[in-house]
Amino acid sequence: MFLKNSRNSVGIRPPAFRRNIFRLKSPAWFAIAGALAAASATPLLVIMSYLFSPQQEIWSHLTENVLGGLIFNTAILLACILPLTAIAGVGLGWLTGACDFPGRKFFSWALVLPFAIPPYVFAFVYLGIFDFTGPVQSLIRSIFPSAGFIDIRNGLGVSTILSLAFYPYVYLMSRSAFMTQGRTALEAARTLGHSPAKAFFKVALPMARPFIAAGLVLVCMETLADFGAVSIFNYDTFTTAIYKAWFGMFSLASAAQLSSVLGIIVLVALVTEQKMRSRMRFTEAGRPNNTERLKLSGPWKWVAFSSCALMFFMAFALPCFKLIMWGLESIDSDLSRYLEYGLNTFLLGLVGATLTIAAALALAFVKRNDAGPLMNWATRLATLGYALPGTVLAVGIFIPAAWLDNTVVGGLKDLGFNATPFIQGSLGLMIAAYCIRFLAAGFGSVDSAIQRITPSIGEAARTLGATGTALLGRIYIPMLRKGLLTGAILVLVDIMKEMPITLMMRPFGWDTLAVKIYEYTSEGEWELAATPAVALILVGLIPVLLLTKQMDK
Repeated sequence: MFLKNSRNSVGIRPPAFRRNIFRLKSPAWFAIAGALAAASATPLLVIMSYLFSPQQEIWSHLTENVLGGLIFNTAILLACILPLTAIAGVGLGWLTGACDFPGRKFFSWALVLPFAIPPYVFAFVYLGIFDFTGPVQSLIRSIFPSAGFIDIRNGLGVSTILSLAFYPYVYLMSRSAFMTQGRTALEAARTLGHSPAKAFFKVALPMARPFIAAGLVLVCMETLADFGAVSIFNYDTFTTAIYKAWFGMFSLASAAQLSSVLGIIVLVALVTEQKMRSRMRFTEAGRPNNTERLKLSGPWKWVAFSSCALMFFMAFALPCFKLIMWGLESIDSDLSRYLEYGLNTFLLGLVGATLTIAAALALAFVKRNDAGPLMNWATRLATLGYALPGTVLAVGIFIPAAWLDNTVVGGLKDLGFNATPFIQGSLGLMIAAYCIRFLAAGFGSVDSAIQRITPSIGEAARTLGATGTALLGRIYIPMLRKGLLTGAILVLVDIMKEMPITLMMRPFGWDTLAVKIYEYTSEGEWELAATPAVALILVGLIPVLLLTKQMDK
């Protein structure tokens, strides 16, 4: 009776629930989710197929001359970076999350700012600082005239630089863990006779272990995926070897074989990270309260202040200061080109972010309307691209695209048409790679926003006759506006900073800020690379500030 009266009162045809595409188990939304999952899974399946059907000559060459060195270099990186980021991230997370000392409020968010600096920018800034004519080497020679050149282009040097870029992953996770522990557990340990240091190692640290492990797995995945920093240091890893195999040896098959090995390693890290996250529990051992922080006194409060200040100086203030100085020296020489590179970068980011958020919105609706096991797996597959290194994803996308391109061109020629390849090396294929790579970043924000909309709102709108595009446009999108904007900004910034996909898949002559940084740093032109680097850092600060704003809530 109520429905009948409602329909008559608004004069709208009764909603056809069976035809409603937003209804559960709609074939249209199944198709969209399946297409997105297939697009993300295809590159991985293509790469893995090379692992199970190796070309014997290529595989023999790789195992005899390449793989040993790559595995050794990668192992050195992980063996150095994981302990360094653990010590820095856990120590700083403990100080800002559980202790109170002068400057704690400032450092709690300022220590996240290194997230805004791409690792390859860290790499060339510190290479410039430690260059033969740089300030450090010059100072050492002025004090010790007989001192030789200290070369940081080695495993330890690149590990230290990458640790400065990646420690915020462990810092954020451990700080969150220490903040949710409360002080009750520590006070219980103190009543049992433990000193503050012993209470930290016996109680607080074991309780935070799943968070710290999850942060370290993220560091591991970022280390495996890094291309820019290791290439600037001329330190061969899987990512640089894949690039050299493709563009140096012109052997796409060798690049695919190397990508399959790296893909296996990354998948192992991804599964480990998922297991670590499943073990995390947010149960609070006592009520967290800012007034319950452990107040440091005497020299310890200045030790804490100095530790935080040193990391902030090394990981943010010094690189930014050096870039600004270099930028001021070189900005007049190539300003018009920088504007062109900046416009190319922004256009790519804008188009890529728009398409990615549209896909993320569709995927979030699918998940909301049907949260069954099939849709959950489709969602996981569709967001898998974020875990794959850019070099692996580029190879995995280019191979099927080239096959499709050649097939279409061959078919057209058989019919008498004069055709040339139009898919490989196109902007459309590169933007598709961006969408697959960063769909997870946009989906997370949109999905969080859509989960806050109660189901009763959608049902009420349908009862009043709002279905299809009217329901989407008049009800959901206005309520999701903030989540859509946040997701679009995150994807936009990620695309603007992205280097390996752009470098390997861009059309001829289409350069971006990240590509020019790579080209300038390859020639040792640190000053010319500074201006585009400053632009990328300013853009990268946007999501970092959004993140710190969420942390303060």
